[in-house]
Parts: sequence; C-alpha cells; structure tokens
Amino acid sequence: MASAFRRKYQRYNPDDVTDTQPHNAIVAAEGHLIDSQLLNAIFDTVIERGGAFEVLHFEIGRTNQDFSRLTLKVSTPSAPALATLLETLIPLGCHVAEEHDALIRVADRDGCVPDDFYSTTNQRTQVRINGRWVDVARQRMDAVIVLKGGAVECRKLRDVRSGDRIVCGLEGLRVTPEFRDRDRADFTFMANDVSSERRVEVSVARIARMMRDTKARGRRLAFVVGPVVVHTGGATYFTQLIRSGYVDVLLAGNALAVHDAELALFGTSLGVDLEAGTPVSGGHRHHMRAINAINRAGGIRSAVEQGVLKSGVMVECVRAGVDYILAGSIRDDGPISDTISDIVDAQDRYTAALADVGMVIVLSTMLHGIGVGNMLPAWVPVICVDINPAVVTKLADRGSSQTIGLVTDVGLFLHQLAMQLTTS
Repeated sequence: MASAFRRKYQRYNPDDVTDTQPHNAIVAAEGHLIDSQLLNAIFDTVIERGGAFEVLHFEIGRTNQDFSRLTLKVSTPSAPALATLLETLIPLGCHVAEEHDALIRVADRDGCVPDDFYSTTNQRTQVRINGRWVDVARQRMDAVIVLKGGAVECRKLRDVRSGDRIVCGLEGLRVTPEFRDRDRADFTFMANDVSSERRVEVSVARIARMMRDTKARGRRLAFVVGPVVVHTGGATYFTQLIRSGYVDVLLAGNALAVHDAELALFGTSLGVDLEAGTPVSGGHRHHMRAINAINRAGGIRSAVEQGVLKSGVMVECVRAGVDYILAGSIRDDGPISDTISDIVDAQDRYTAALADVGMVIVLSTMLHGIGVGNMLPAWVPVICVDINPAVVTKLADRGSSQTIGLVTDVGLFLHQLAMQLTTS
C-alpha cells in the first residue's frame, strides 16, 4: 500500500485545485556544498519555486576534503508545488531526510512507464532497495531507472518492455552532483566559462595533459567531429592524433567522411581547393563523386583496402583500428554506405561506443555534440571546441554541466594539439 508520504508528494494533477494548505518536507544534502556553490543553488531554487526554507542543521566541513551536511525544512502552499520543488532539488544533491525504499511500479506496455516515473539526470544516482542503497548503472540523463534483480540501471524509454519494474516517485533516491575541487586544475581551468579571450596555447596544453592522463589511466578518448575539421585544414593534424594513438572512438555524421574522401580524391572540400583557397570549376560535384567512388568500392573499409582511398581521416581510422560510427541525418547526400540511417540504431551504437570512455572532445558539431553530451554521465569530462561561443553554451545549457569550452578555430586548435602531443 502506498504510504501517506507517497500520496502527499504525488505528481501535480492540474484538475486538483482544492489542496491549498501549506505543505512541508525535511530534506538533507551532503558534499562540498559551499565550494561547489550548491548551497546557494539550493536556497535560490526554493525561493524561485515560491517556497520557503528553514535551516534545521548545517555542519561545515572542517577541511577542504570534508563534506558539509545540511538539513533543511522546505515549505510550499500546496502538495503539487512541494512535489515539483522536491523534484527540482534532487539534481542539486538533496534527498528526503526520512529514508524509504524506492517506489517500484510495473510497466504495462512496451515503451511506456507509469506517469510518476523518475526521469534521470547524468549525475551519480543511488536507489534504496530493501533497505540498501544501490548504485545506478549506465548513468545518463533523460532515462528511466529499471530494477532488475537486485540491480538498477538507466534505460531509454523506448527500450522499456511490459513487465519491467520502474522506479517511480521521489522516495528512495539520492543524487550526488559532481564536485571538481581546487586541486583538479586541469578540469577546472575553464569550468563552464566560455570565452574567446583566453590564450589558446595555454588551454591546449592543459587539454593535452588531460588526454595523456586519461590514456595513462587506461581509459579511451572519444572525438565527436564535424566536417569543419576538413574545411579548415584541420584533418592533417587530426590524422596525426590518430596515428599517435590519441583517438580511440570517432563519432561523426555522413558529412565528415564525405568531405574527407573528397579531399583525398580531388584535393577539395565543398568544391574549394584547400591549398589555393579558391573554388574549383565543377567542384560542387566532387562530394557526390566521392560518395559514388566509396559506395562502388563497397564502403570505406573496402575503399581503403582496394586503394581507392589512400589518405585522410577515415583511412587512418581503418589502419589504426579506431571504432568509428557515422550517424545519418535528413540533410545527407548519398549517404556513404557506412552511414547508419536508422537514427535509433545510430543512438544505440553511439551509446555502446561511449560506455568506457574517459574523456570526450567535441570539434565543431553542435547537434552531434549535444547528442553525445546527453549520453554521458557527469563524471566524464567533455571539451567543446567551436568558433561560435553559442554552440559551447548550448551544450552546457542542455544539461551537460561537465562541458568546458574553448572558443577558437578548430583547425588552429588541432594544429596546436598535435604539436603538444606528437612532438613532445
């Protein structure tokens, strides 16, 4: 039977306008609440949501390594408003102080879950099952949590099957926001600050150090790459990174492979001679001819093996055994036969490729960058490089708070990154 607590904090019913009595709950949070600005965020959220708070207990960590602990009474005019407030506070590390097991309901059809399902964030999450806190596996945002045996994992809504046991409501959930302390300077040097005023050389040197550290820990490096890498002349330097072992996963769209092949076969990109910087007569047809040549060979790998493609990013990926996945879109010409046109299949392939990566670098591709950011847990650092600061900001605003950005030309970035990693 549902507890009184669960009835009290049920999701908002717009037809219920009779419940206007004040409602309150006791929430708790612990962690680096001051250094990470979470304390202010919690207080501001309560006020912005039309509520009130009373600090019942606050214990400040005695050292920079110690956690602070907060117990807070929050109040709102109605139960629906309180439920909404509590749901908003969860990603900030708050949880209901009175511990209960999570509410589990059964999905009654494929691809659908009960209305009060818990929608995940990319932050570390635990679920209380039979009095025990269990870590959620495959953490990512915009998913549901499925209980399977004694384990819990994130699952896309489309992958839910009838009979799956789904975590619902707000009880029995703990979210721990990522904290990047002052000693971890390599990841905090830009810390959500997006600026074109920063010296590129300094930022690139720190990114290079992060990449070396990631490889030293035995973790893989993933690059999410747009065709601008080819247009700007950055492909030459990107291939150096591949040959040096700094690219383990390449995620891109059809256009990267097309213009990479166009450059290899005709010396142009979008019909522009990259050496001379001038359009070539009839060059607008080159990308279609490149697609035709690769498809006639039977795909990228076959084109490399047959000598049709002799240079470029995709050639180096084949030779180095890099796991590359090309996801299609409605804009694609061709596409190259390697491109996955089924977007659901492409998403699943991206997710699988990202399962054990330790760092992701996004190079001038907004849509693929946002998509990848949504697939990652918050503890995987993401570097976003783009000439347009709005692209970097949008990726962070979409929930990928671990993103740090560098506003610069991607070709210049790759040139300096290759110098840092391949000449030292």
